[in-house]
Amino acid sequence: MAHRFKSAPVELRELTTVQEVAGRIEANERKVTRIGAAVTGRVTEILVDEGATVERGQPLAHVSSPELTQVQMTYLKARANRELAERAEDRAQQLFRADVIGKAELLRRQSELSIAMAELRSIGDQLRMLGMTGEAITSLQQQGTLHPHATVSSPLAGTVIERKLSQGQVTQPGDQLFTVADLSQVWVVGSLPEQTARTVQMGQSVGILVPALTQKSWSGRIVFVGDTINPETRTVAIRTEVENTGRALKPQMLATLRLVNQSVRQPSIPSVAVIRENDRDHVYVQTGERTYRFTPVEVGTADSQGQRPVLKGLDAGTPVVVEGAFHLHNERKRAELQ
Repeated sequence: MAHRFKSAPVELRELTTVQEVAGRIEANERKVTRIGAAVTGRVTEILVDEGATVERGQPLAHVSSPELTQVQMTYLKARANRELAERAEDRAQQLFRADVIGKAELLRRQSELSIAMAELRSIGDQLRMLGMTGEAITSLQQQGTLHPHATVSSPLAGTVIERKLSQGQVTQPGDQLFTVADLSQVWVVGSLPEQTARTVQMGQSVGILVPALTQKSWSGRIVFVGDTINPETRTVAIRTEVENTGRALKPQMLATLRLVNQSVRQPSIPSVAVIRENDRDHVYVQTGERTYRFTPVEVGTADSQGQRPVLKGLDAGTPVVVEGAFHLHNERKRAELQ
């Protein structure tokens, strides 16, 4: 039956392979913010829902808080202290010019004014951190009007991709209430088999296909290649950055990454020579006129000509079965059963 099998030496070829890797769309974590309230309080109003488009600084919710009321009262007292310190410093200036008080007394009054101004600025900053708008702080300054609630605002423009609060809910600092993402640029993430991870480089161009969007393809570039192997899947994580004009790409969509590897001269064998068994690739190496050895190998993805690069297990010039490998394998199995 040997005439049914054809052997040929492993050849060195210039190979340009295309890897297709299953992936998914994710929000670009560098353009995602998780937002919470800065005070302990009760949610009194929710202004946006999941999926809403928001601008930078736009209010998302209102939270009623006794803590905010207390800080506003402290602010009003600090403002009154500053006004008293200003009048005292102005009076000291007049008395100093009239030679009624000495320089030391004037300096003391000036120091008291500086401290009062610093305290007022500090409490004003605290009010802003607690969610009071500039307009509300101005109203507090000019009219003494206490603002009833803190405002939870978005620090960036984007889309609300998650909302974790309800009307009447009690929140605390550190609670995540909203997640806002700028989806004008997204990540496409996937995992490469450890055998082929070395062929991928940072900055490499990648084609993106999305099964749900069959009429269009995208291109991106690799911005991350993992430095560790997932011990369960034996894969390396990669991440591609893609411009998302029109917002067609949505987080958690399935995608396929097409990686065109750089042309490299390396040993190669036809795809038909490879036999898959027990989750490993093998070939039949010819060891004599009619004798063959079932040999494990590591091979890469086939190129457009059906040639697969040999990564490990074979050297150039080694004779392997390139026609009839499947039939030879069946005969071997039949012989083992007999």
